[in-house]
Amino acid sequence: MQETKEIPIKNFQEIVRMREAGHLTSRVLEAVRPIIRPGVTTLEIDTFCQDYIVNTLGATPGSLGQYGFPYSVNTSINQVVCHGWPSEKVLKNGDIVNVDVTVKNQGYYGDSSITFCVGRVASHAKRLVEVTQACLYKAIARVKQGTSLGDIGHVIQQHAKSSGYSVVREYCGHGIGRAMHEAPQVLHYGRPGQGEVLKQGMTFTIEPMINQGGPHVKLQRDGWTVTTKDRRLSAQFEHTILVTEDGFEVLTLHDEERAQFEAFINKPMGGSRNK
Repeated sequence: MQETKEIPIKNFQEIVRMREAGHLTSRVLEAVRPIIRPGVTTLEIDTFCQDYIVNTLGATPGSLGQYGFPYSVNTSINQVVCHGWPSEKVLKNGDIVNVDVTVKNQGYYGDSSITFCVGRVASHAKRLVEVTQACLYKAIARVKQGTSLGDIGHVIQQHAKSSGYSVVREYCGHGIGRAMHEAPQVLHYGRPGQGEVLKQGMTFTIEPMINQGGPHVKLQRDGWTVTTKDRRLSAQFEHTILVTEDGFEVLTLHDEERAQFEAFINKPMGGSRNK
């Protein structure tokens, strides 16, 4: 039987530091948005983010050097599901690109990603992006003490399936804190009532990867880049979440997103202090 790792519960001081790390992560994604346009390379995106994290925020790129990864962000274009390496590849009008940012500050990590539309994007690609973001929002709205991880995975799976899409199963969300990856694993599919039960003080990411075609993926020869097996589009959105006494707090919510998120869930967002 596989040993179940204990899920860390953050104390007050740890939560303060997690808030700061999450806030800094959100600032990177706000800052990079204007440069994502046709003609920019994904390596330029990586360089911009690294410079911003180090020289503007005074923090550390959390991904740089993790497990041997040589860049500060992941950039996943079109059929790339996750872990895309920045390169000299130029973004084209109509592409979609996920930028995945991790920031380490005072020993704690924040982790978030956005799938950006580059220039004028076809309606079918734009719909995939919108549904993927909705999958994330619907999952976040379920977070509270007593909810199971199966409840979270189920709502993602149901919304993706009802929209005509599939959920990647090989990669998932994760606990986060002093380490980039902690317990628990947060699957993006599941059955209601199954899995770990959420408790106040847990922090983890929810990061659904939703495919336009089938759910199957392929790991490329570089050992990092994951693509859809059928070469159809994939999109992803990610936030770092804290379970609070009365619900949740989105630690990586950025200011430009706040109104959209609150309107989507139609209630206050759990007392988030992103400022």
